[in-house]
Amino acid sequence: MRKTLLTFCLMAVFYFAHAQEYSVNGYIKDGNNGETLIGATAFIPSLGKGVTSNEYGFYSLTLPQGEYIIEFSYLGFETLSKTVSLTQNTKLDIEMGLDANELQEIVVTAEAEDNNVTDIQMSVEKLDIQTIKSMPALLGEVEIIRSLQLLPGVTSVGEGATGFNVRGGSIDQNLVLLDEAPVYNSSHLFGFFSVFNPDAVKDVKLYKGGIPSRYGGRLSSILDVRMKEGNSKNLEINGGIGLIFSRLSVEAPIIKDKASFIVAGRRSYIDILAGPFLNEDFEDTVLNFYDLTAKANYNINDKNRLFVSGYFGRDNFGFGNAAGFNWGNTTISTRWNHLFSEKLFSNITFYYSDYDYQLKFGEDSFNRFDWNANIQNWSIKPELSYFLNPNNLIRFGGQSIVYKFEPGSAVGISEGESQDISLDDQYALENALYLENEQNLDNGIKLNYGIRYSHFNYTGEGTVYEYAEGIPGEAKFPISSESFDQWESIKEYGRFEPRFSITYPLTASSSLKASYNRTAQYIHLLSNTTASTPVDVWTPSTRNIRPSMADQVALGYFQNFKDNTYEFSTEVYYKKMEDLIDYIDGADLLLNPFLEGAILSGKGRAYGWELQLKKNKGKFSGWLSYTLARSERQVIGINNDQWYPSRFDQKHNLSITGFYEINDRWSLSANFVYLSGTPATFPNERYEIGGYIVPHNSDRSRNSFRIPDYHRLDLSATWKGKKKSESDRWDGEWVFSVYNVYSKKNPFAIYFRQGDTVPFGEVQNTEAAQLSVIGNFIPSVSYNFKFNK
Repeated sequence: MRKTLLTFCLMAVFYFAHAQEYSVNGYIKDGNNGETLIGATAFIPSLGKGVTSNEYGFYSLTLPQGEYIIEFSYLGFETLSKTVSLTQNTKLDIEMGLDANELQEIVVTAEAEDNNVTDIQMSVEKLDIQTIKSMPALLGEVEIIRSLQLLPGVTSVGEGATGFNVRGGSIDQNLVLLDEAPVYNSSHLFGFFSVFNPDAVKDVKLYKGGIPSRYGGRLSSILDVRMKEGNSKNLEINGGIGLIFSRLSVEAPIIKDKASFIVAGRRSYIDILAGPFLNEDFEDTVLNFYDLTAKANYNINDKNRLFVSGYFGRDNFGFGNAAGFNWGNTTISTRWNHLFSEKLFSNITFYYSDYDYQLKFGEDSFNRFDWNANIQNWSIKPELSYFLNPNNLIRFGGQSIVYKFEPGSAVGISEGESQDISLDDQYALENALYLENEQNLDNGIKLNYGIRYSHFNYTGEGTVYEYAEGIPGEAKFPISSESFDQWESIKEYGRFEPRFSITYPLTASSSLKASYNRTAQYIHLLSNTTASTPVDVWTPSTRNIRPSMADQVALGYFQNFKDNTYEFSTEVYYKKMEDLIDYIDGADLLLNPFLEGAILSGKGRAYGWELQLKKNKGKFSGWLSYTLARSERQVIGINNDQWYPSRFDQKHNLSITGFYEINDRWSLSANFVYLSGTPATFPNERYEIGGYIVPHNSDRSRNSFRIPDYHRLDLSATWKGKKKSESDRWDGEWVFSVYNVYSKKNPFAIYFRQGDTVPFGEVQNTEAAQLSVIGNFIPSVSYNFKFNK
């Protein structure tokens, strides 16, 4: 008996000794500048298992005791192999070197080979920043948002429109994050340029569907933009000089390999160039935008790292002292990475975000009008990642947001008499908790499943109105009011948001993917114009405005060809939306204390088919994207209660992007875009009163007409300077581009105007007129440079 027991104990000790597991973890970085690499792969060939680095470059593998070869890989870098003997928990930081072969050509994907087939993510678009810089651009300026519009499912209602639309959603249904802080207006100069300085951006990822549980707050998409940390090894200066604006960035180590910073700025100067040619009435005209992006990080020790980043940008339009308006974003993010153990990684983010605009009229203090509005929020967001084993990555955390809405602080002065017509500020609290698991099953099947619970509390101080029930489609009138103290709860909402994604491999180079996600949105952008403008107002969900909800399903097929030279993907999706905001005909949205009486609630649906074919390698590369889609709304009181196209419904969306490397100094690129015309509402009758025409829509239809289709061709050529020697620290290139090559006058809107006055008794003529923001080709030349010390 004793021998049997002793044998059992020895076997148990032997088993547990061999079953002992240890972790190898660390950060994967670019050996050239110390930047962490997002999505780099740590793979064990003998086990056929691996992990990818997270948003901070951190990876962790937990394995049984033993000796392993780990291969580290990232697109554009040489694969690095390390032999690790796991007899204890091991820290292994990796610095990867650039692949000299791929430096000579443009690579149009930002992912590892076969990642599009094997990864759990679908409905996700990611563009490498170098690819974005190689595209033709308006006035030579690299543009992130407009580059995303060349991908399937992403559109805009036209030139001069701020923001972008994703899978039939409005622009406020996109959560735009810069280092995790929300940016409420992502555009400069009415949508022609984005707020993101390309010299400061490291990673750009757009989630159109299959949104993980860790993201929330919007219905349609998440645009996650990550800034560079700054070169931790050497001084690096990047910049560009263009026809109407220039940019400059400086990054350098504060303490080599331990702390670094980056500062990047841009400013336009079209008003300075135009100044000498303006007459006296416009000599004080201001027409410019600027932004400043900054970030610093400090590696405190092996377990703690601190990041601080900020963005400060503004657009200014002024016509002397008579009139002017301006708008801008401010964000500040502080993030703390902490490693609790070899398996448990945490990040806590604190951020502040502010978007405001100011509008003024009047030349003196006795007759003027001033209007200010903004949305501010403060947030704390703890997130934890538990690397359970190579097959399970568990993420959990939460977020709390404090909102302050200032819909309008307005004062009018007439002949020295002042009248305050400001609206009450509004306040709200939003909280969320989430849990998700990314799991690898046998035979290459991958799952991501999770749940998010969000809670919204609309609070005082303020006055809340109750509205009488009226005729659908007509304004409701207040019948009572109630006042609330500061932070007193007015109305609460809570929503569960399940998420699920699956990847099922068919062969080594093909797979099927499917996803489902439910999303909730508690804040809304009020806009009933042709396209959203910088002076549109954000509002919270209230007693009379319910939060919006969306359920989306998607199914996709992914295939690679010829050693990953070609990628093919196609997806179909269906999105159902509830409690969407629309407005009665002729609604007054600005400085209206009874605005909620003009708001209607309805439902929506969006469905479509997306197709993309990429060529990733070689002297010629690029992609073709096509989307066939519909976006519709149904609101009781609008369009006779029938379904109607949304303002951003575009049936066909085709884009072709190509790059050609002539030699090591010359390269060419081109974009072609074709979009179906967007819907519009036109009158079908008219009245003539005293010689003036009054248009009338007798059948109360909405968006029953369409403006003409949109198409455009852009071309670009880049000439790179020749280095005098290998030790030459200066790189420069000239970029020559032509936007709208064949001068297409693409319509932004169609409107009707009255013709010349006719004699009494004759019929007054009316005519349709087309508004085109850009009607000619626009050539440009710019010089970009880079200096490394």
